[in-house]
Amino acid sequence: MDTLKIFFSSQGFSELDAGLIAEKFTLKHYRKGDFFVEEGKTSKHLGYIEKGFLQYFIYLDGEEKTTYSIGANNFVASLVSFLKQVPSRENIRAIAESSIWMIDRNALNELLSSLPSFSAYYTGILEWQICCIDESRLDAIMLSAQERYNKMIQKEPTLIQQIPLQYLASILGVTPRHLSRIRNKVS
Repeated sequence: MDTLKIFFSSQGFSELDAGLIAEKFTLKHYRKGDFFVEEGKTSKHLGYIEKGFLQYFIYLDGEEKTTYSIGANNFVASLVSFLKQVPSRENIRAIAESSIWMIDRNALNELLSSLPSFSAYYTGILEWQICCIDESRLDAIMLSAQERYNKMIQKEPTLIQQIPLQYLASILGVTPRHLSRIRNKVS
């Protein structure tokens, strides 16, 4: 729990509030291949990744398509499923040993109603996520795979190094072979 308290303290919360927030979370360990959320099941938790790496993906025409990957010090959720409490249309799976601090909807709602500072923080996270989704949606339409890769290098250089090639290619919407050609041009 100390990790979570330190994180929330670094986000501007007082030590007392950081402790109140952290105690609403429980730590769960995931082995490589374990699911955080499965398609067709309702997402019950919002998580904070202490360590590890997760892959968001869907099945399309029998193929796995990675839509996003996320690592430590980030929040993870199947947003639509979690917020609307409907079955998820995506899967989220650990692609490395992962430790995730989890909070369920009831505990989250208690925090939102009892701590105005946490409510403002949560709203900020959601607004940031909406902007990221909108930006990636437009990038997928307006930028070439090379431009999307270059942008990823600039914005998330450590992520590029951590994501296995096949997942990175899927995120960019290209084959692993095409991604190798793109990477060779950049080198």
